[in-house]
This record gives sequence, C-alpha cells and structure tokens, in this order.
Amino acid sequence: MELFRFKHTIPFMKWRRVGAIISIATFILSVFFISTKGLNLGVDFTGGTVLEVGYSQTADLEKIRGVLTALEMSDASVQNFGTSREVLIRLPIKPEFSSAQLSEIVLNALREVDSSVEMRRVEFVGPQVGQELLENGALALLFVSLGIVAYLAVRFEWKFGVAGIIANLHDVIIILGFFAFFQWEFSLTVLAAVLAILGYSVNESVVIFDRIRENFRKLRKASVTQVIDGAITQTMSRTIITHGSTQMVVIAMLIFGGEVLYYFSLALTIGILFGIYSSIMVGSSIIVLLGVKREDLLKPEKKPLENDGAVV
Repeated sequence: MELFRFKHTIPFMKWRRVGAIISIATFILSVFFISTKGLNLGVDFTGGTVLEVGYSQTADLEKIRGVLTALEMSDASVQNFGTSREVLIRLPIKPEFSSAQLSEIVLNALREVDSSVEMRRVEFVGPQVGQELLENGALALLFVSLGIVAYLAVRFEWKFGVAGIIANLHDVIIILGFFAFFQWEFSLTVLAAVLAILGYSVNESVVIFDRIRENFRKLRKASVTQVIDGAITQTMSRTIITHGSTQMVVIAMLIFGGEVLYYFSLALTIGILFGIYSSIMVGSSIIVLLGVKREDLLKPEKKPLENDGAVV
C-alpha cells in the first residue's frame, strides 16, 4: 500500500556530504555534552529512598509533588503504583538525613495535607545497586549493538553491518546528548526507550538495505548512488506511514502520559526523528563510502564452458 507516491527519484546521496557535516557536528556536540556535563542519573542509578504510601481515595499526584517541592525535593519521582490510590515516591540520597528520617519527614508533610495517607513500605536503594544497574544497562547496549552488526552482516554483507551499527549508535549518542545538555533525568525507563530505539532503527535500516539489494538485481546498468536513491524513494511511503503513526502515539504519551512517561516518550520522540534521518542519510552514505558494489550482494553467474557437453 502506497498512500504517498513519488513520481521521481529523490537524489538523497547528492546531499550526503551535507548530511555528513550535520551528523558529525551533532555527534561531536553530543559526546562533548555527555563528557562535560554528564547524565542526570535518576534514583534508579544513584540510589535513594523508595516510599510506598496509600490513600483512602484517588491520590492527587500534583499535590504530592507540590509538597515535595516545598521540602526542597523537587527531583523526587512520584507515580501511581498498582492502583490510583497507591503512590510510589523515589527520593534521592540526602547526606544529612538517614533513610528513616527522610521517610518520616515526607510522611508528616503529606499527612498535613491529607490525614488519610498511610505508609505501606520503605526501602533504601544503595549506590552500589544503582551502579550495578548502570553497568548492566551499558552491557545491554553493547550486546544489542553487537547483535545488530552480526545480523546485518549475515543477512546482507559486512559493509551493511558496519553502516547499520554506526547509524544506530549515532541515534543513541544523540539521545544521550540531549539528556546531558538539558540535564533531563535519565532513569531505567529512559534506558528502555534507548534500547527500543536501537531495535526500531535497525528495522528501518533493514527495509532500506533489502530494497537496495533488490534494486541491484533489477537495475543492472544503474550506478550505486542511483540504486540507493531509488531504494530510499521507494520506501518513503512506508517510512511516512510507519513512523508517522508511531510518532502520533508517542506524542500522545508525551502530552497526556504525565510525569511518569514524559522522559520515556521524549527519548522515543528524539530517537524516532533521528532514526529516520540516520537510516536515510547516515547508513546509506556509509555503505557508499565503504565502496559497496553489486558483486557484494549478488553472486556472479557462472558461464558454461564452450565445450561443455561436447563429444570428442
């Protein structure tokens, strides 16, 4: 199904040098912000106190956040847990207070606003646990990346594997760069969004690479750039429909999902937008730079010998 038809091939590869400048500049800036400002790690990674409280009626999350802001704990995380009457509060480590003291201060402040609030559970997440989560998250990114390279190399050719992983890591670094520059909270949900973007981007790359291989079979006399431009143009309708519908859902979560889903959907929004760009301009440009040829994907046909089958 093609809702958006393109009568003429769009010369994407003609702009690959401009795209390379944009990609390199954004990549360097992202690495710079990550290395200088660092990520604003959430309680999941840094450790802290986790409180579970219950209300006799639906909890007002905004009012709870207001109470925590008044206690100079605006960086605390507040979300429903199980039902609308149960609330999970994550508090960062405060060196001047113990976990028990911190939970008591928060509970007393909440009871001044609503006397029906009850403490259900208090847990302390140590920095060591948070460090292990961070290391495991980094390992997950590494193994996913290696898996993507292996998959693309086996399905297509090693040049496509290299191009695909560079394009996907480009998206990851850009997302992390945004979070470092604006100091948005980086939590486990954001890490899940980054891993989701890796899979989402590789899917787009596979679609384009598959069409490139198909065009190499059909367009015998076309140049490499013509084959790639044709493949990208032919998949544009699918790209607009797929990414457009996905982006609408993500934007709905961004606007209406509340604080719990805000940074998760924000990471997805950035990743989807840059995923489209990297699949078209970064991945395809790299396979041209690596010198991909028709022979890399199609085995040359064996010509029969002149005397094959002749009787001497």
